[in-house]
Amino acid sequence: MTVLISVTAFGNVNIFGELLFDPYLIKLRGQWYRFFTHAFVHANWSHLLVNMFVLYMFGRNVEPLLGVLTNGSALLPYLALYVGGIVFSSLPSYRRHVNDPNYRAVGASGAVSAVLFAQILMLPTMPVRIMFIPVDLPAWVFGIIYLWYSWYMDKRGGDNVAHDAHFFGAVYGIVFITLLDPSLLLHIGSFQRSLGL
Repeated sequence: MTVLISVTAFGNVNIFGELLFDPYLIKLRGQWYRFFTHAFVHANWSHLLVNMFVLYMFGRNVEPLLGVLTNGSALLPYLALYVGGIVFSSLPSYRRHVNDPNYRAVGASGAVSAVLFAQILMLPTMPVRIMFIPVDLPAWVFGIIYLWYSWYMDKRGGDNVAHDAHFFGAVYGIVFITLLDPSLLLHIGSFQRSLGL
């Protein structure tokens, strides 16, 4: 759905403008739907492809793991993780830019970060490779680097990327998984060991 809507919006500025995240219009016109719809439009092809690639690489693991974790269907927990990541990761930007008529944001990065960090918490020692670094890192090490980088870049600013969405999407993923099973945070790695991974 994200790919279809994003590709459609690439060629239609009206659709793009109607769906993007605009805190000023959310408050002024009560367009609360923008907290959700902005995740379905992207700035360009590379933005879309990176988000969808990361979602595929981690989502294909997270969804079945949620089924194991909940002893039931993975569909509802996965949707709650993804949709919650969209909304929660937008709240700090809303608060920061609610009176800024020039601020806009698009993309599923907050939700993708939530999925990514759900896997990191469930499989903390699984290897993760970062582009341009030719070695695998344990997932928890990658997670620390990712959080630090997102925080630092948000504070630095100036690159037209919503790093706060990355950071708070990650936080949401950690909190969501911890609420499902607190032992995942209290006994890091126990779930992964129980799966023999």
